[in-house]
Amino acid sequence: MDVLKKVPVREQAPDVRNKNFDEVCLGYNIDEAKEEATRCINCKNAKCITGCPVSINIPAFIAQVKDGNIEEAYKIISESSALPAVCGRVCPQESQCEGKCIRGIKGEAISIGKLERFVADYARENNLKPVVTAEKKNKKVAVIGSGPSGLTCAGDLAKMGYDVTIFEALHEPGGVLVYGIPEFRLPKKTVVASEIENVKALGVKIETNVIIGKSLTIDQLLEEEDFDAVFIGSGAGLPRFMGIPGENANGVFSANEYLTRSNLMKAFRDDYDTPIARFNKVAIVGGGNVAMDAARTALRLGAEVHIVYRRSESELPARAEEVHHAKEEGIIFDLLTNPTEIIADENGWVKGMKCVKMELGEPDASGRRKPVEIPGSEFVMDLDAVIMSLGTSPNPLISSTTKGLEVNKRKCIVAEEENGATSKTGVYAGGDAVTGAATVILAMGAGKAAAKGIDEYLSNK
Repeated sequence: MDVLKKVPVREQAPDVRNKNFDEVCLGYNIDEAKEEATRCINCKNAKCITGCPVSINIPAFIAQVKDGNIEEAYKIISESSALPAVCGRVCPQESQCEGKCIRGIKGEAISIGKLERFVADYARENNLKPVVTAEKKNKKVAVIGSGPSGLTCAGDLAKMGYDVTIFEALHEPGGVLVYGIPEFRLPKKTVVASEIENVKALGVKIETNVIIGKSLTIDQLLEEEDFDAVFIGSGAGLPRFMGIPGENANGVFSANEYLTRSNLMKAFRDDYDTPIARFNKVAIVGGGNVAMDAARTALRLGAEVHIVYRRSESELPARAEEVHHAKEEGIIFDLLTNPTEIIADENGWVKGMKCVKMELGEPDASGRRKPVEIPGSEFVMDLDAVIMSLGTSPNPLISSTTKGLEVNKRKCIVAEEENGATSKTGVYAGGDAVTGAATVILAMGAGKAAAKGIDEYLSNK
């Protein structure tokens, strides 16, 4: 074995997987996991832990995998993470724990994410559950939203002994994990549903079809429903558009709507009542992970798919693994290209998109080189659908119905990073509702911080 190289992980072949919605990555078996775990040098001052937003004791769990003690490895991970099977699949480990791995200086970093996934999948297959040891506290906490930040905050508070109820607006819990991330990256029935069951096993109650700001307000939760504190983890579900001519044409979707129809409403399945329109040639505007998810979904639904992005490949915000998978599957990347108008036919349906070629100029405020139009480079792309994947912002429903809750100019809730406290006493917030669209693990880190903040607040109340 070459200790400088990762143990390869098995995947479906590109020309097979681009026609199905089964999971692409097949994960490690126990022998592969133990072999990969032997590459870890168990650093005394483990930088990987500092790279993890929920501070999993990574060397400790990997040492247990190396010795074949998978149940013990799961206990170690569960102390810090409520969603290990999710994180092992969708976390950007290359820029977090694996990005700090000392082994990665002279070779390839340890496959921390794949090992975490292996342990979590083993726990699910062997019916291992996290345990609660704390005494019950006679205090109630409401959590708004059952996405990564809400589930994490609820799980941590339940472990501390609080009586926790999650209120979810949709008919199924999971938030972005069920509506935003496709089946081929994150299986819903096996992985997401069982992680949610683990949180419920801690004593957390989940009420679906409750829209806070409409069904109930935050003030009502505190004053009439007798909750002692509230955590807002309602995410960022409001899509952004470019504001170019023709954007209201039929066949223009936000990535949010397109993915929700497919993932949550199972529109990719012929036997469901909510089919999605199938197109021949689709452009996805944007270059993040959500753009890759929408592109790879459209491809599986039979379209020729183009990613249209105004910067170059090195500036793509998506994970390198997602870009690699998209290319392998046959998605075409039209980089340094920017749409200027969507063209509709006489019936109001998309028939094309005017674009202009770009070049990179001087760096802008974000530090990335600013794209500049090349004069005279306009052209038309023939298409029958356009999916806008330009980021999302929080829905203003909660902030507009809650007196004393401060928001910033992007309509994100203002909350303290270290403990999630907002401008309203007893109300905490975290995840995309505070930061705007970000990653699953950062939302989990915020949920964890808010759980500590809520515990401190209620302990001193």
